[in-house]
Amino acid sequence: MLSVSLDKHRDGFALQVAFEAPTPGIVALFGRSGCGKSTTIDLIAGLLAPDSGHVRLDEVTLVDTKGNVCVSAERRRIGYVFQDARLFPHMSVMGNLRYGQKRARRVEQRIGLDEVVSLLGLASLLERRPGQLSGGERQRVALGRALLSQPRLLLLDEPLASLDAARREEVLPYLEALRDRLSIPMIFVSHQFDEVLRLATHVVLLDGGKVLAQGSPGEISLVPELRAIVGPEAVGAVLDGVITALDEQKKLAELRLAGGTLRISARDVLRAPGVGSVVRVQLLARDIILATEPPHALSVRNAIEGIVEDIADDDEDAALVRVDIGGETVLSRVTKAAVEALRLQRGTRVWVLIKSVSMRGHAFTSRATPPAR
Repeated sequence: MLSVSLDKHRDGFALQVAFEAPTPGIVALFGRSGCGKSTTIDLIAGLLAPDSGHVRLDEVTLVDTKGNVCVSAERRRIGYVFQDARLFPHMSVMGNLRYGQKRARRVEQRIGLDEVVSLLGLASLLERRPGQLSGGERQRVALGRALLSQPRLLLLDEPLASLDAARREEVLPYLEALRDRLSIPMIFVSHQFDEVLRLATHVVLLDGGKVLAQGSPGEISLVPELRAIVGPEAVGAVLDGVITALDEQKKLAELRLAGGTLRISARDVLRAPGVGSVVRVQLLARDIILATEPPHALSVRNAIEGIVEDIADDDEDAALVRVDIGGETVLSRVTKAAVEALRLQRGTRVWVLIKSVSMRGHAFTSRATPPAR
C-alpha cells in the first residue's frame, strides 16, 4: 500500500494532498497545469520537505513529520523520470544505463540490464549518444536508467508532455509493458486523460492543490468534478471487460462486461494477447443513445438493457443520464427535450445503444481484474 498525506505552503500556493493506493500498480495524478501534481511527487521524492505529513510505501516510511522521520532523497530508492529525459549528453545510451546501475550497487538487483534493454527496445540504440536519439527514444533510455537504479518506487513527471503524437504513441506501449510485467509501484503525472485511461490502475484527481476524488479509472470517470477539467466532450464511463471472441474477418471483438456483452472494433485491442485478455473501454457520453423500447433493424452494434439511476443538468440545454446496465454504470448526454419526450426519470427502463466505432479500447494483462459474471 502507498499512503501519502502531505501539506506544503510555498509562493502563495497551498498543497494539501492525501491518498492511498494498492501496490504494485500505476497511480495517476491527474489535473490541470498548476494543480500541484509535480509538487506532490517532488515531496515524495524528497526534493522538497513537507510542512507536515507522511509518505509510506508498504512497510517503509520515507517521511513522517510527527515521528521525526525523513529519509534523504538519495536513500529513498526512488526512480524519477522528468519531461526532458535529462540524459548525460557525453555518454552513450549504454553509459547512461550503467550510471543507473552504479546507483544501486548495494541493493538487491531485481531487474537486470539485459531485461531493461529487451523490455524497452534499446538494443539498437546502445552505442548512440542522446543527441542522436528521437524524443521518444530518449524517454525510453531515461526509463531504463531509472529502472536500473532498482527503485522501490518510480515517479514519472509528465514524461510524454514534450513529445508529439507519434512519439507519444511510440512510448505508451513501453509504459504499459512496465505496468504489466514489473512489480514496481509507479506514480504517473499527467494532464492528458487519454494517457490516464491507458495506464492507470488508480487515479487521484487534483485541483487547486487539493484532492477532489480518488479511485479506479472507472470510478473517477463518473465523478462530476471531472467534467470541469476534461470538458463535456470527453466525459464518459470507463469499463473493464474480458475478450471472449475475436472475428478477424469482420474486425470485431466481443467483450464481456459485468452487465452484458459489447462488440468493439478489433483494431482497438490489437495490443491485447487475444481471447481471455482484459481490455478497458471508454464510452463517451456524447456517443450513447437511449431508447425506451427494444431496438430493432439498426446499424448500431450494441444494445444493452438498463435502468436510469439519475439525471443531472449538464448545461442549459443538455442533461447527463446515469444508467445501470447490470452492475456497471454508463453515462449518456442527451437534450433536456429528449428527457421530456422519452419521460425519463429514475427507474425508467432503457436500452443503451453504442456504436462499435465510438469506443476506445486499451489492452491490459496481469494487472487488470476481469468483471464479475
